[in-house]
Amino acid sequence: MLSLFARLFGRLVGALVVLAAATWGALALFYGSLLTEALRAPVAGLFGLSGIVAAVVVLFSRRRWRAAGAFAAAFLLLLAWWSTIQPSNDRDWQPEVAVLPYANIDGDLITLHNIRNFEYRSETDFTPGYYDKTFDLRKLKSVDLVAAYWMGPAIAHTLLSFGFDGGDHIAISIETRKEQGEGYSTIKGFFKQYELFYVVADERDVIRVRTNYRKDPPEDVYLYQVHAPIENGRRVFLEYMHKINALKDKPQFYNTLTTNCTTAVWQNTRINPGHLPLSWKLLLSGHVPKYLYEAGRLDTLLPFEDLKERSRINKAAQAADRAPDFSRRIRAALPGTKHH
Repeated sequence: MLSLFARLFGRLVGALVVLAAATWGALALFYGSLLTEALRAPVAGLFGLSGIVAAVVVLFSRRRWRAAGAFAAAFLLLLAWWSTIQPSNDRDWQPEVAVLPYANIDGDLITLHNIRNFEYRSETDFTPGYYDKTFDLRKLKSVDLVAAYWMGPAIAHTLLSFGFDGGDHIAISIETRKEQGEGYSTIKGFFKQYELFYVVADERDVIRVRTNYRKDPPEDVYLYQVHAPIENGRRVFLEYMHKINALKDKPQFYNTLTTNCTTAVWQNTRINPGHLPLSWKLLLSGHVPKYLYEAGRLDTLLPFEDLKERSRINKAAQAADRAPDFSRRIRAALPGTKHH
């Protein structure tokens, strides 16, 4: 009896593995570049159907090994094609992500090139602009977490902003590098459809476009000062610089789950001792501020909901708009914020 149960359980596991592989393979064929657009849906459907048939045979037929072997061979061919898809820096990019940033590192002096600072008239109507600036890592004084919500409380776009003596702030947002005419799709993000891009920007660009110009849908933007030893912030900033330079030389794919706007931030913070462990709250990125609060990395003098309410910067950013001291103004009323 026990032997029979073990065999049935083994067949069930085998069938589930086949179904999982068939689902992934069908989606890879549908979203990938192997086939013409007209062939993607029928070939993906045929591959998925073959997986379903193989799973049924594995469960109920004595020919299960033959069916599993045939499907495995087809799946290995698919993986061989998949391995040939490589990221590139040479595509027809949308203007927001067309220019790669990079850094020259000379001890504590870091010169950032191609800091984005667009002049927006609307989210899609703007004049591109970039500048270079040298920062002294010894003068880094603060690290802030920015969380922008547009589809409910569970999902947010998160980015870090680094503050230096004298009021300079550099925001770094980890995003998809989209081509002309390409939109974002969460599902496509699993299937090598977007390169990874670090937007290195003036806060008047990367924050203001979210608070002042995005209307469909609008975004609620919150800014929290991270409470941690500033040495940790310096290590993270330097890690960002190394990653930015690495992407300039060797592009990498974005992945919706493993290499996105939030998990990539967490990966960069792992340079520090005592970094926060991986949590489901990092995967559901809207919960990241609460996760940091519970770990004592945000101001805990207020209950979290009060801190969150007082950390919303939309009104302050809209009032500051093009002001040269935009960064100071959006922080003026924040709880526990140090002004530089």
